[in-house]
Amino acid sequence: MHAAYRLPENFPLAASSQRFPALSAPRPADSHKGTFGTLAVFGGAAGMSGAVVLAASAALLAGCGKVWAGFNQASLPVPFIAAFPEIMLDTAHGLSRRHDLSARAAGCGLGTNEAARKLLAGLFQTASDTPLLLDADALNLLAQHRDLADAAARYPRLLITPHPAEAARLLGCTTAEIQADRATAVRELARRFAATAVLKGHRTLVCAADGTLYENDSGNAGLATAGSGDVLSGIAGSLLAQGSDIFEAACAGVWLHGAAAEVLKASGIGESGLTAGEIAPAARWLRNRMIENESE
Repeated sequence: MHAAYRLPENFPLAASSQRFPALSAPRPADSHKGTFGTLAVFGGAAGMSGAVVLAASAALLAGCGKVWAGFNQASLPVPFIAAFPEIMLDTAHGLSRRHDLSARAAGCGLGTNEAARKLLAGLFQTASDTPLLLDADALNLLAQHRDLADAAARYPRLLITPHPAEAARLLGCTTAEIQADRATAVRELARRFAATAVLKGHRTLVCAADGTLYENDSGNAGLATAGSGDVLSGIAGSLLAQGSDIFEAACAGVWLHGAAAEVLKASGIGESGLTAGEIAPAARWLRNRMIENESE
C-alpha cells in the first residue's frame, strides 16, 4: 500500500468538492458506524473470490459503516479476509436473507450458474426500497434470462454499470456499435431498465432514468486493469449505502475512481502495472483531502 500520495498539478480540489458534495461533507462528531450505512456485496464464485473482496474492501475504504461480502459458494473460502478483517463474511445465499442492509451490490465474480440466477431473482423480490447495483455477471445474467431483465426493469432503485461488451449483450448488438455512439447506448440502457446506467470506458458516461447525462473527465489508462470495475462497484455501492441518491452515487463514484488513478500517477505509480487494489486506498486519501479542504 502506497502512503505518500500527491495531488496532480493543478488538480481542481475545491471545484470537485462543489461538484460532488457527498464526497467532501465532514462527518458529524456524534456519528457512529450505523450513520454510514451497511452494504452487502454479492459475488465471488469459486475461482473469483478476489472480485468480491476487491469490491467489499473498496466499499469500506470509501467510508461505508459496515460491509458484508457474500460468496456464491457452498461454504466460505476463508474464515476472514486477512487484509480487511473488518469485512463480515457469509455465503451469498445466507447474506441474501438479511434485512438490515442500506444498499446491495451484486455481480463481481458472481458467475452465471443456476445458484447465481436464483440469487439474483431473489434480490429483485426482496427489499425493493433498498438501492441495488448490478455489475459484471449480474448483467450477463440479465442478458441471458428475459425474466431477470424484466424484473430488473421493474426494480425501483437500480444502478447498472456495464463495460461496452456487457452493454452490447444487454442491448443485443455489437461492442463496436456501442462504442460508435456511446451516448445513445447509455441512454437506451437507462430507458430500457428504468435505471441509472453507467457505461464504463474512456470518459465514462452516466445516464439517469430521466435522461440526464454526465460525462466523466477523470482517470487514465492505469484503470485498464483486472478488478478495476469491481473497485468502482464497491465505491459506488458504498456511496449508496451512505445515503447518496443513485445518480449522485454513480457520478461521484465514477469521478473518485478515476481521480484516484490520477493521484497514483502523480505519486509515482505509473499507468503501466497499476493494480486494482491500489485504487481504493488512493480514493480514501483523496476524499479526506476534499473533506479537509472544505473544513478550512
